[in-house]
Amino acid sequence: MDERRSPEGRGDVCVVVPTIREYECIRAYVGNARDHGFDVSRLHFVLVTEDFCDVAEMREMLADLGVSGEVFDGTAREEWYESERVAEYGHVVPAASHAETSFGLLYMWANPEFEYGMFIDDDTLPHDDADYFGRHMENLAFEGEITRVRSDENWVNVLYERADEHGLYPRGYPYSAMDETVETDTVAIDSGEVVASQGLWTNVPDLDAVRILMDGDLQGQARTRTTADDFGEDFVAARDNYLTVCSMNLAFRREVIPAFYQLPMDDNEWEVGRFDDIWSGVFLKRACDVLGKRIYNGGPLCEHNKAARSTFDDLHNEVAGLELNEHLWELIRDAGADADGYAAAYDAMTDRLADGEFEEYRNGEFFVHVGEYMRDWLDCLEALDRTPAVADD
Repeated sequence: MDERRSPEGRGDVCVVVPTIREYECIRAYVGNARDHGFDVSRLHFVLVTEDFCDVAEMREMLADLGVSGEVFDGTAREEWYESERVAEYGHVVPAASHAETSFGLLYMWANPEFEYGMFIDDDTLPHDDADYFGRHMENLAFEGEITRVRSDENWVNVLYERADEHGLYPRGYPYSAMDETVETDTVAIDSGEVVASQGLWTNVPDLDAVRILMDGDLQGQARTRTTADDFGEDFVAARDNYLTVCSMNLAFRREVIPAFYQLPMDDNEWEVGRFDDIWSGVFLKRACDVLGKRIYNGGPLCEHNKAARSTFDDLHNEVAGLELNEHLWELIRDAGADADGYAAAYDAMTDRLADGEFEEYRNGEFFVHVGEYMRDWLDCLEALDRTPAVADD
């Protein structure tokens, strides 16, 4: 038996795909793996969907592809919480939200055979000329010298290499950190130091609604597009420098899950949305800085084919949190300095938010709300650790 295979035969890589419509993209990703000789038996797909979607067709697709996988609509997720004895924490994963990727993290945590996780959005496709899964695995195993990027604003634009030409800043990049001065050098990376691999994207850039409107597009997509030529050397952000982490094309080690909760968005009284992966990336970067770990950025690229939708709908979902996004990183940038693990580092950041007072910010109470959910996240992981294994008949 392949030593990377679990006793259940599900492999060691859990691929989480939140989807309500374009799940057929999985065919392209599996095809890419086979074309490049990646062992698809290592992959276990978890499709996170809704009760109104055709779950049977999704399962048939996985069977037709000959890959391991499960499909969880809302009802199936509730049943899973019950079976894992964590029903009291079901609220940490919001319904009908992109933040449902957090369910995939809980699923991974409950199944320790998964050493690696991946997030893939259903409006993306792999580039045919690159080994998508193999490249992510190589990034996570990387050791050697790599470009290190920093700025005088303590933020790194992941599109920095041609920013002078296209002027793009990705969704979640603080407006106050724009017009930064960028410096690059090289840094030596040890084996095991890279804990997350962020692949970037061609075609439709991942921008917020304000920047899309400035680019003159009302269909939520932006007129400026990116190509493979816009991306050069892979890189890491320097210590104490933050960056946007988008979950559309991302691989990570199991160990980061306590500090990688995809934040509760959309269904809240403040109507804050669209920052679930962005804020989770801020917390993960802080944890990495504390623990001496790295987030690798660059390839493999994916093709982002965002569907047309009203830019003003996205703006409505984002505007309630724009001011908060300017300040979140400052609130946690020195939290957990003495932490000895991801949970401890995350717990320190949780305290900063849950116990804080943020009256100076519009919708500042949302920070407290997020902090309380972060505490529930850690409690849920502990509860999953306590859940006894069910013996086979």
